[in-house]
Amino acid sequence: MNVHPLPAAQRGVKDIGWLRSNFFFSFSDFADPTRSAFGTLLAFNDDFVETGKGFGLHPHKNMEIVSVMLQGSMNHKDSLGYSNTVQEDWVQIMSAGSGLRHEEYNVGEGPVNFLQIWIQPKQQNIDPRYQFRHFPKERRRNTLTTIVSPEEGAAHCWINQNATLRLGLFDAGSRVPHTFNPANKCLFFFAISGRYDLSGHEVPARDALGIWNTDRIDINVLDAGEFVLIETPVNQK
Repeated sequence: MNVHPLPAAQRGVKDIGWLRSNFFFSFSDFADPTRSAFGTLLAFNDDFVETGKGFGLHPHKNMEIVSVMLQGSMNHKDSLGYSNTVQEDWVQIMSAGSGLRHEEYNVGEGPVNFLQIWIQPKQQNIDPRYQFRHFPKERRRNTLTTIVSPEEGAAHCWINQNATLRLGLFDAGSRVPHTFNPANKCLFFFAISGRYDLSGHEVPARDALGIWNTDRIDINVLDAGEFVLIETPVNQK
């Protein structure tokens, strides 16, 4: 098994007052040639947005953009006609495909914290799509819950890539074995909260770990918390 630690302290940071972003990979004005991506995972940003602020109408094309809401309320309005609000424990995805425009603002009374995840698409120029799903904590405690999948279904969001995103929410002392087909696949683990041991590698809150060349990991929960586990191709084919 190969691992690549990604400590929170080594992330790129952008702070413009109303927006504070933490980048694991090159994004915006943060450029690190040694951290351009991890497989088809092109961006993993830990974003904080102040009340009443946000991102005005802007375009996207040929990118899978996942938002995992950790705190607060954010609106979503796009050129497909969708207009809604997502809050804590909601997940949304845009398969930007041939192109769309959207805006999002903090419409709550407190700060927003969300994970912005960009994944390279499998097919180019598909019809753009938008989905959102609710994953309340009381339904997923001590389970590994699929939130995004390449298989269409009512229980999760669909992605135009052979990638799967899961949320874990576990008590201290839990052991979470995870097996997967290692052919052209890698894993990205991000600790939202808590502290973990992944097959001998400790990962505290807000740290991440890249994993490849294995078909199994054991997640031992040292301190109770929540995490994201992303399985995605190493190389686009």
